Amino acid sequence: MGQGIMRLIIAAIFVMVCGYEGTILPLKRMIHSSHELDLTQLGALDSARHGRMLQSPVHGAFSFPVERGTNPISRLYYTTLQIGTPPREFNVVIDTGSDVLWVSCISCVGCPLQNVTFFDPGASSSAVKLACSDKRCFSDRQKKSGCSPLESCSYKVEYGDGSVTSGYYISDLISFETVMSSNLTVKSSAPFVFGCSNLQAGLISLPETPIHGIVGLGKGRLSVVSQLSSQRLAPEVFSLCLSGGQDGGGVMVLGENRLPNTVYTPLVRSQTHYNVNLKTVAVNDLTLPIDPSIFSVATGYGTIIDSGTVLVYFPAEAYDTVIQAISNVVSLYGRPIPYKSFQCYNITYGMSSHLVVADMFPEVTLGFAGGASMVIKPEAYLFQMFPDLVNAIWCLAFRSSTSRRITIIGEVAIRDKMFVYDLDHQRIGWAEYNCSLDVTRREQNKDIINTKKSTGNSTKGGSYLTLMIYLLLHFLFSH
Repeated sequence: MGQGIMRLIIAAIFVMVCGYEGTILPLKRMIHSSHELDLTQLGALDSARHGRMLQSPVHGAFSFPVERGTNPISRLYYTTLQIGTPPREFNVVIDTGSDVLWVSCISCVGCPLQNVTFFDPGASSSAVKLACSDKRCFSDRQKKSGCSPLESCSYKVEYGDGSVTSGYYISDLISFETVMSSNLTVKSSAPFVFGCSNLQAGLISLPETPIHGIVGLGKGRLSVVSQLSSQRLAPEVFSLCLSGGQDGGGVMVLGENRLPNTVYTPLVRSQTHYNVNLKTVAVNDLTLPIDPSIFSVATGYGTIIDSGTVLVYFPAEAYDTVIQAISNVVSLYGRPIPYKSFQCYNITYGMSSHLVVADMFPEVTLGFAGGASMVIKPEAYLFQMFPDLVNAIWCLAFRSSTSRRITIIGEVAIRDKMFVYDLDHQRIGWAEYNCSLDVTRREQNKDIINTKKSTGNSTKGGSYLTLMIYLLLHFLFSH
């Protein structure tokens, strides 16, 4: 017991002297790239997702890519959370387009029965079922109709294909390993409200790639990041780094982090999604003649950064200009050919190596408000189709958005970049980074995590001391 208290005291000293660094969670892909869906299937999954993203927002509902004949979960990334007392591990898919964390609960109807961990509220000594009268229950339906103090706070999510998950809200402890500014890692826990799913139907319940739940990283009050911030345990910031390597994967950081070359652009306020102001598009450093207003929420849905979308989507006016500029560069090496709704190229010189072909295509640079720019390299946006043919067919991961004007920057553009979702300062930032690195190792981590606040942010900085005091008191009163 004495050693445990001493360890926490040392951790508190490190917080005050060096700063709190955050919780680092490794990411994995449900099925790695050797089992990738082809380009048309990826486009179909995106279309299904966008159809629900653009519907009128309904509280408690969130988008999830589903399409008949394919398993959408194969494209998604997941991490592992420890929930309950004693803690149990749950693999949860990350989604920046949703707010709610939910996991499959015991006695769930329709949930996959194999390779799934079920949460049992009765087996956790710290689990508390939320009543619908609880101030943390945000169910509009229950607030309008009134409820009994004994009635649970329920939720229900319906998907475009008829898939559904429903259940009730639970409050329980989620455990984290917090990386300090030395090589010290301290285990801590905090209470969270999350959904206990007791009914699932449709594609989300497929047994081929069972998931334990979904962790929402959106901007709502029930997201993990918002709940951490409301308890003053961490700033309202998280980071995602999705690897472009063969095995997928990456890392998620709860808490502030900063690479030295991070650039930022402001978030568009009062938007449901992570909207930003796109100003310019350049091909090989040549800025294209595109009216920036078509990227704005003033004329449509604006520009959204969405890790759950795979491809990059431009309004029709911008798409045609971008494709023409790329075709002008590639014309020396091959001819453009249409393939369904994609722009492809027949490279006629027997160039089958991805790296060689990538040299024939230009970089595409997106310019944002505040001066930030994002480079999309050919290696990221090229997909090879029909690899058995003598001549290589390469297609672009750019599409024209078919609905009202919308620009969506998807996974192919944000791979191998450390993305910082900074809700504290209403901005989003990114920096080039090899997301396959093990950032939990100190020699690699030292340039990634830096949470020391600038002068004038002492209130938030004090929350880290609050965290350590909480840990000390929790330890003392639980032993």
